[in-house]
Amino acid sequence: MNKSTVLFLAATLSCLMTSAQPIAPFQSGERVVFVGNSITEAGYYESYIWLYYMLHYPGRRITVYNAGIGGDRAKNIQARLDDDVFAKKPTTICLTFGMNDTGYFEFLQNNADSTAKARINESHLYFDSIRQRLRAYTPAKKIMITSSLYDETVKNPKNYFPGKSRAMQQIAAFQKEAAKQEGWGFVDFLNPMTEITLRQQQKDTAFTLTGSDRIHPGNAGHFVMAWLFLKQQGMSGKAVADVAVDAKAAKVLQSVNCRLSNLSVKPGGLRVDYLAASLPFPQDSISRLWENPHRQTEALDVIPFNDEMNKEMLTVKGLDGRNYQVLMDGHPIGSWTGEQLSSGINLALVKTTPEYEQSMSILWLNERRMELESKLRAYYWLQFDYFQDRGMKYKDDARAMDSVLAKAKTDWAVASKRDNYRAARYPAVRASWQKEMDLVIDEMYRLAQPKSHTITIKAL
Repeated sequence: MNKSTVLFLAATLSCLMTSAQPIAPFQSGERVVFVGNSITEAGYYESYIWLYYMLHYPGRRITVYNAGIGGDRAKNIQARLDDDVFAKKPTTICLTFGMNDTGYFEFLQNNADSTAKARINESHLYFDSIRQRLRAYTPAKKIMITSSLYDETVKNPKNYFPGKSRAMQQIAAFQKEAAKQEGWGFVDFLNPMTEITLRQQQKDTAFTLTGSDRIHPGNAGHFVMAWLFLKQQGMSGKAVADVAVDAKAAKVLQSVNCRLSNLSVKPGGLRVDYLAASLPFPQDSISRLWENPHRQTEALDVIPFNDEMNKEMLTVKGLDGRNYQVLMDGHPIGSWTGEQLSSGINLALVKTTPEYEQSMSILWLNERRMELESKLRAYYWLQFDYFQDRGMKYKDDARAMDSVLAKAKTDWAVASKRDNYRAARYPAVRASWQKEMDLVIDEMYRLAQPKSHTITIKAL
């Protein structure tokens, strides 16, 4: 770990990690477009944000669009605003860039400082153009998001570009200033992710929120990003539900974001009907990003997501010290002592509840939605990052297919999109993907609607 880099980042964090005004939560009917590079194209941080809204606000339907293109800088984003952003008729535009703008191997050259300055100036120039276009697009609110971190301090020989973090801080600074001047929302990924990384690397020098490339977050990193965004929207402290019952007095003490009815208390237990307005956020233990083993659940070791945004508390006072079995709809979900129940248990973390199963089904459908959307994003990557410079954008004819096949022999990025393009170049195929995606979204919102359950607690 380079000590001078650590000291610089620590000093920078103390200056830049200042509190910002909360961003208004998304409201029913919003069309939210996330615009960025390959980290946005991967789709997970914005997908986790949307999943949270589906589960926590099932009656507040929104639509989230992925407008990420791998490799993009501000220059590229500026060129596709009309086709890829405004065409989606957004009510909110979330913009992020900076990772590619700052460069990579250029930091290994003797003139690294001067070329970095030139790249930062170029990024600022194109951002000024984007800024003017966004200012003129009055139907949408705007949210500026800094890039996720480049992990310059992890113990790892790969992709070490000394000074890249400093350059990214300079881009983050002008992004923050622009958001302030324009009255836009602002979310900082870069500095909080850096702070978490430096803290954890004091315990484990190999810790990272990115992959081995130091650049692309895995599922854990994307979940940290989603948490940071939701936190800025004021979601901390929003309970899934909070139930408190006094068994001795046969009385409901508290029912937050839920409805209790038909409470009955008998010696050794109780029974009550329970309808929560939200669902718990499921814990995903599968690594889902290419060549990155990190899982969403690993983020829970470094951020207080469950304490802040995923509490479904069941508290029962007045029980004696015996063990009690808790059932939902007649099915056992676990056993706790009277003392534990009196202190409260977080049902959101109990994977045997019917609500958790309900959430998991939505998580898996959301994965299917992402698969379909990624096919469309691969198609648009070719249009904007390959065909556009060749005067072939949206041609999608045999000549375009031949061009992709030829280029794929020497270009891994084009090769990764080749097989998808064989089908995607046909409008009917793309329309069928979109239709299926719409059906999946409908099903997710249908499944997310609240269901009533009967909680039974009985002494063992």
